[in-house]
Amino acid sequence: MVLYGTLVNVALIIAGSLIGRIFKNIPDRMKQTVMYGIALAVMAIGIQMTFESTQLLIVIISIVLGSVIGEWVNVDHMMEQAGKWLESKMPVQKDGPGISQGFVTATMIFVIGSMSIIGAIDSGLRNDHSVLMMKGIIDGFTAIILSSTLGIGVLFAAVPVFLYQGIITLFSTQISRVVPDDLLQLFISEMTATGGLMIFAIGLNLIGLTKIRVANFIPAIAVVAVIVMVMRLLGL
Repeated sequence: MVLYGTLVNVALIIAGSLIGRIFKNIPDRMKQTVMYGIALAVMAIGIQMTFESTQLLIVIISIVLGSVIGEWVNVDHMMEQAGKWLESKMPVQKDGPGISQGFVTATMIFVIGSMSIIGAIDSGLRNDHSVLMMKGIIDGFTAIILSSTLGIGVLFAAVPVFLYQGIITLFSTQISRVVPDDLLQLFISEMTATGGLMIFAIGLNLIGLTKIRVANFIPAIAVVAVIVMVMRLLGL
């Protein structure tokens, strides 16, 4: 089954989110400390991802142009509205975070990264689901921590994960026929580095130092693809 890896990943996110809600009644002081720990770990992951870049100029240009496009389209607002729509459809604790915060934060963490793309391509091309299953285990444990502090909105991040990885898996055969391996590897490395900066920004938001509209950087991923293609055409 070509989508087996993605389905396992989604199932583990849902399971982790539900388990996390069991531990939601922990003391506020402990929640705050745990949240700071998550934020630090997220920032460390973001930095590590950024170091995968071999062409840092691509990352800089992509982030700048992507943020301009994102602010113009207002992706962050669209995702927040989707979270608020979910919030309106079910009861939420008044003393806890809303669904939108958990939904947006978890979506950014679960979707961005090389494992999503590499794992989905492996599932589609070679029917090898090991990468996505490993990612699912990581996402599951992350979901436990996030949902215990950010609420049930984390669970709904499983939907964009399914759509994103599922689409890549289904079209991976066509992608491999059109895109040469070296070009695909360059895109993956620069996309990962660009995503790493977004992950780092999420960590800053979680720790309370900033209020960066991280979702408005998402178009930077598409900008990376365009720049890589243009470099290929120009022979750079």
